[in-house]
Amino acid sequence: MSHAEIVSFEPATGAELWRGAVGDVDAAVERARQAWPQWAARPLANRIELLRRFANEVRSVQDAFADLIARETGKPRWESLTEVEAVIAKVEISVKAYAERTGQRRLDGAMGATAAVRHKPHGVMAVLGPYNFPAHLPNGHIVPALIAGNAVVFKPSEKTPATAAFLIDCLHRAGVPEDVAQLLVGGPDEGRALVAHPDVGGVLFTGSARAGVAINKALAEDPGKIVALEMGGNNPLVVWNTPLVADAAALIVQSAFTTAGQRCTAARRLIVQDSLYDAVVGEVAALAERMVIGAPFDDPQPFIGPVIDNAAAEQLTEGFVDLLSRGGRAIVPMRRPMGNDLPFVTPALIDMTQAGKRPDEELFGPLLQVIRVSDFDEAIAVANDTRFGLAASLIGGSPQEYNRFWANVRAGIVNWNRPTNGASSAAPFGGVGLSGNHRPAAFYAADYCAYPVASTEVPQPRASVGVGFRAD
Repeated sequence: MSHAEIVSFEPATGAELWRGAVGDVDAAVERARQAWPQWAARPLANRIELLRRFANEVRSVQDAFADLIARETGKPRWESLTEVEAVIAKVEISVKAYAERTGQRRLDGAMGATAAVRHKPHGVMAVLGPYNFPAHLPNGHIVPALIAGNAVVFKPSEKTPATAAFLIDCLHRAGVPEDVAQLLVGGPDEGRALVAHPDVGGVLFTGSARAGVAINKALAEDPGKIVALEMGGNNPLVVWNTPLVADAAALIVQSAFTTAGQRCTAARRLIVQDSLYDAVVGEVAALAERMVIGAPFDDPQPFIGPVIDNAAAEQLTEGFVDLLSRGGRAIVPMRRPMGNDLPFVTPALIDMTQAGKRPDEELFGPLLQVIRVSDFDEAIAVANDTRFGLAASLIGGSPQEYNRFWANVRAGIVNWNRPTNGASSAAPFGGVGLSGNHRPAAFYAADYCAYPVASTEVPQPRASVGVGFRAD
C-alpha cells in the first residue's frame, strides 16, 4: 500500500472493501472557495429543493447503501438500515430547523427605519466524520451546512471512506454541484491540514475527545473560525427503586451494547442501588451471555457485530484487564470469540465498586462498569464523577427523584426510563465538559451553520448633528 492511498477493510471478514487516493487539501478547499459564492447566492428554496432530491436519491438506493455501511462498519444489516433512514429523515428536520433557528425578522423602527435580522453562511465548512455512524453523523453537519449556503469539504474517518464516497455521490446525483460538496480522502495529516487551512470558515467535528481537544488547541489563536465539537462520553445509567427488573435489564443492554458499544451515548457506568444489585446485575449478565454476536448479514440477525478493527478490539481487551488490575471484579469477562484475527468481542460486565481509582476514559466498546451505591445522593455524585457530560439516564425512581436527577446530573441528554442512546434528531444533541463545546448538533446544527447579521435600514440618508457643534 503506497502512502498515497487509503484502504478500507470489512471488520467481519478482513476482506478489502475499498481503496482510494489521498486527496489534496489545498485543491479541495480552493475549489470549494470558488464555488461557494454562487451556491450562497441561490435562493434558499433552490438549495432546499436540491437537498430534498438528495433524500429521494438516498431512498432509491437504500438497500445498497445499508449493505455498504454494514460491510464497512461490521454493524448488523438491520442497524445499517436504520442509519440510512436517519440520513433521509435529516433533510426535512434540517429544513424545519433552519426556518426555526435562523429565521428572518423585520421590525419597524423610529423615523421609517427597519430593523432586520438575517443570517449569512460562513463559507467553506470542514466536516470531520467518525466511523461508527459514517453516513448519519457527518450528514447531520453536511445537510444543515448546505441548506445555509455553505460549501462543504468532508473528510471521513480513514476507516470508513467507502460509505462517505457513496454519500457524497448521492449529493452530486441530486444536483448539488461537485465543488460545493466534496469528499477529501485522507488520514490524520489531511484532517489537521484541513482544520488549519486559512480559507476554511468552520470546523464541524464528531469523534474522540483527544482529537477534539487537539482541534480546539490548533484553532486557539483563530477565533474567526466557528468550531463545533461533538466528542465522547463516560455516560452513567442509574437504576433505582423499580420492581421491573427485566425491563431495566433490557434498557441497560440497549444502552451499553447496541452498535457493539461504539456510540458516544453508550452507557459506560451502571450505578445500581444496593437492594437491586443482585437482581439487576444477574439479569443483565444473563442477557449478555445470550446475546448473538455475528457478521452483518447472518441469519438470524445478530444483536451486535464486530468492533471496527483489531486495534480497537485489543484496546478493549487490554482496557478490561486494566480495570481488573485496579480492583475490578469480572462479572462477565470480555472474550475474542473468533480469535485474534477478527475484531469480534463479547459484551463484558465488571464490578468497579471496590476499585481504588476508576479511570475516567471512554472505552469505546461493549464494556460496562458496575458501581453499587446505597443512597441517591451518592448515585448522583458517582454519575457526575467524570470530565465528560454527554448522556445520563435514570431507570426507576419517583417523579421527585427524577427531578433531582435531572437538576443535578451534568449532561446534555438526560433521560428517564429510556436508554442513554437513540437521541432524537428533532432535539439538540450535545454535552458539557469534555463531551462538547456548547455547540449542540442535530436540531440545533442550524445555529453553527450561519451567523446572524443585525441591520438597521432607511431608504434615504437623513441625519443632523445637534449638541457639541459651534453655530456657523
